[in-house]
Amino acid sequence: MRSLERVEARDKVTGAARYAIEYPVEGAVHAVAVAATIARGEIQSVGADEVLALPGVLAVLSCENAPKLNSVDDAELEVFQSRTVSYRGQLIAAVVAETLETAREAAARLRIGYRAEEHDVRFRDDRSDFLADVEQGDPESALAEAAVSIDATYTTPAEHNNPMEPHATLAVWDENGLTVHDSNQGSSSVRDTLTKIFDLDPAQVHVISPHVGGGFGSKGTPRPTAVLAAMAARDVERPVKLAFTRQQMFSMTGYRTPTIQRVRLGADADGRLSVIVHEVIEQNSTVREFTENTVGPTRIMYRAPHRRMAHRLVQLDVPATSWMRGPGETPGMWGLESAMDELAVTLGIDPIELRIRNEPETSPEEGLPWSSRNLVACLREGAERFGWADRRARREGRTLIGTGVASATYPVNRERNKATARAEPDGRFTIRIAATDIGTGARTVLTLIAAEALKADPDRVTVEIGNSDLPKASLAGGSTGTASWGTAVHNACEALLAELDVPVPPEGVEVTVDTKEELESQEKYARHAFGAHFVEVHVDIDTGEVRVPRMLGVFAAGRIINPATARSQFIGGMTMGLGMALMEESTMDREFGDYLNHDLAQYHVPVCADVRDLEAIWLDEKDPHLNPMGSKGIGEIGTVGAAAAVANAVHHATGVRVRDLPITPSRLLSSL
Repeated sequence: MRSLERVEARDKVTGAARYAIEYPVEGAVHAVAVAATIARGEIQSVGADEVLALPGVLAVLSCENAPKLNSVDDAELEVFQSRTVSYRGQLIAAVVAETLETAREAAARLRIGYRAEEHDVRFRDDRSDFLADVEQGDPESALAEAAVSIDATYTTPAEHNNPMEPHATLAVWDENGLTVHDSNQGSSSVRDTLTKIFDLDPAQVHVISPHVGGGFGSKGTPRPTAVLAAMAARDVERPVKLAFTRQQMFSMTGYRTPTIQRVRLGADADGRLSVIVHEVIEQNSTVREFTENTVGPTRIMYRAPHRRMAHRLVQLDVPATSWMRGPGETPGMWGLESAMDELAVTLGIDPIELRIRNEPETSPEEGLPWSSRNLVACLREGAERFGWADRRARREGRTLIGTGVASATYPVNRERNKATARAEPDGRFTIRIAATDIGTGARTVLTLIAAEALKADPDRVTVEIGNSDLPKASLAGGSTGTASWGTAVHNACEALLAELDVPVPPEGVEVTVDTKEELESQEKYARHAFGAHFVEVHVDIDTGEVRVPRMLGVFAAGRIINPATARSQFIGGMTMGLGMALMEESTMDREFGDYLNHDLAQYHVPVCADVRDLEAIWLDEKDPHLNPMGSKGIGEIGTVGAAAAVANAVHHATGVRVRDLPITPSRLLSSL
């Protein structure tokens, strides 16, 4: 196992691992995207002639000359098919040139004529354009009758994913069709989309993505880079490289919606919940509808006979929202876990004890557990390791010190996949599946799964991923990767063993499996991972700065197949949660209609100095109804609940309840 991890790490640090636009292709030219400078209106003219006169410029693509594309579900992929401008920063043109420097200069000189209209980008709670409610019992009556109640509003700002590798594509057309090296979270999905947009046969489209430098959800669906690069390459009849700039990624690639969450809890004097109401307002663009299921965790967290979950969407002239790590659960558990802490303080009950008294109910489907007792186990194990029994707020000089806790949960899902397992006459095995490694160690874990099923040494197993020509795979997202791909790989290996004779014939033996039927037979089961975050904070009285000297995450996420990469996933998620709590915030400029802090100099994320004693542990959990490996997803649960744990610790230290993220010095100082 260690040798596998070392090989992958060595490839990355030495540059042997190629990313999207790093592939050497003879005759490649460069495209640079041009963004709209108005927030709403119409394109009236594109001054292409002046730019085309520059030496080295090959083409200008826009709504005035773009080829007709077939429609798809995502309007943002219908590149240059309309003159309508729906938000500032929208992709409206591109320049193709011999060098990147020439393309950048030409793109900066391209003059666009607009007919501007008045725009609306102010996110607020006084309007909504779409309703979605789920209700159980009589929440309003239960609130009126509750001995103790909490009614508070919590907000989160817009947040941007910012993977290290930008969204990028290298597109090549030849006699075999279209080949794209693309930074994405699912090559099969990108292949299917390009096939439809360009009206091609699936066999003519090849999407290659063996290494992806992060995604965090922003690359979970095909993005305009792939479409634009392919369009440009066909137009100039040369391979085209295209990468969005860091600034363009703040408008063209999706982000997490801001939320306004009203949470109401009703309980008896002992803290047993009778009602939970969680109502959320989210932001939507006019380009396409996207709803983050922010109230999703409230459906299963904590025992209450009466509850209501509601979504409201506000449609604005803003970039389209999309997936970001832990979509739904991450912002939703911020509101719910903050409210639970407020209820515990009001009742004078230890916040861990309050959560244990209200552990989630059993599933209504055949009485199967939600694995809720694992939440209780995580809370108790974490309390012991963290030293919760000695919890007390204190002051040391000009520093206030406190601790906080919050629960975490994430659903366990699987998607349909295919995989091929092949035995070679030399005793080696080759596994093929179009899975994607976005830096999570997918190659290593799939190798271990295959080796275990084959009863072979991992060094005898080669796993091929990241290519749409391989058996079709689901995307790397929703914490489904290992469970979904691993099921297909495990089943293919078992099927191969059943077919295998010794010695293996010279032509080898190969089998392909499809997990469709197995997934359909498992739909009746409810599956969730649970966890708990424990945080200590130090708050400077004079500056309002919040430091987190130690943070512990405890998780029950099924069988952990590779402890080394699992720990990295957990602490990576916790680090993002820390950033959500203290620094991540995209600020909208209402006058011009775009985000002001659109680079990493102004959009702050945690760095090494912010992450001190950060540790993650997990419980041994066995569940026969999960998958052949007994694993649950771990990519997102580390982020869920982390921000609430930080905020609850800040309240414990200072007595100040911050309900609007992030907890910046100015917000905190105004209340100290």
